[in-house]
Amino acid sequence: MQSTLIEAKTGRSEVVHDLTPQCAAFLHEVTAGGDGLLHVFVPHATAGIALIELGAHSDDDLLAALRDLLPADDRWRHAHGSPGHGRSHVMPALIAPYATVPVLRGELALGTWQSIAMVDLNVDNPIRQVRLSFLAG
Repeated sequence: MQSTLIEAKTGRSEVVHDLTPQCAAFLHEVTAGGDGLLHVFVPHATAGIALIELGAHSDDDLLAALRDLLPADDRWRHAHGSPGHGRSHVMPALIAPYATVPVLRGELALGTWQSIAMVDLNVDNPIRQVRLSFLAG
């Protein structure tokens, strides 16, 4: 298995951050055009990985849905950090902190409109790490 840790700068706002270019670049370095699996993992208790269409406002729709489902208010028992921080700790139960994508001939085997994105509601941490791991098949 080949593995690397990349950095994602998410800023201080809720974000759906596109990781697809970094994933493709990693595969270009390590696959030699082979088949296998790419595993994407965010080692943070307040972020998730989603396969989603980006650029057509689906990312905005996802953030809006999460705001409706997990409001940033004072209902959360986990209450340190910014207002509503506890919801960030609940979100990874809904959007898992990992995804696995097939790799064929060194390329991501995503659907036509799919991208790999990190979903981050935690405005307290502007820089995240993401673990990319390629398992050759």
